Amino acid sequence: MSEIVITKENFDEEVRNYKGLPILLDFWASWCGPCSMLAPIVEEIAEEYAGKIKVCKVNVDEQPELAAAFSVDSIPLLVTVKDGAITGKAVGYRSKEDVLKLLGL
Repeated sequence: MSEIVITKENFDEEVRNYKGLPILLDFWASWCGPCSMLAPIVEEIAEEYAGKIKVCKVNVDEQPELAAAFSVDSIPLLVTVKDGAITGKAVGYRSKEDVLKLLGL
């Protein structure tokens, strides 16, 4: 399963009302250096854990309403969600091991 691009139009279906796999939400921007460093790690986790987690990406410049809803003031911001509830948050670059810990894997 590849990463899913989240917009305000598909947020409810893909995240808020989704029941099933744990979700990793990656809030990022194209101009953000640490976001660019984290992107390959998030992509690798999406591929390695396909069927075990759902990985979603939110571009904060294109989705300011979602960034505001999650009180994003620093990026990258990783948020874990299970059955519509936030279960964890981490700001800044994280190693693969740290992201997996955040996901409980």
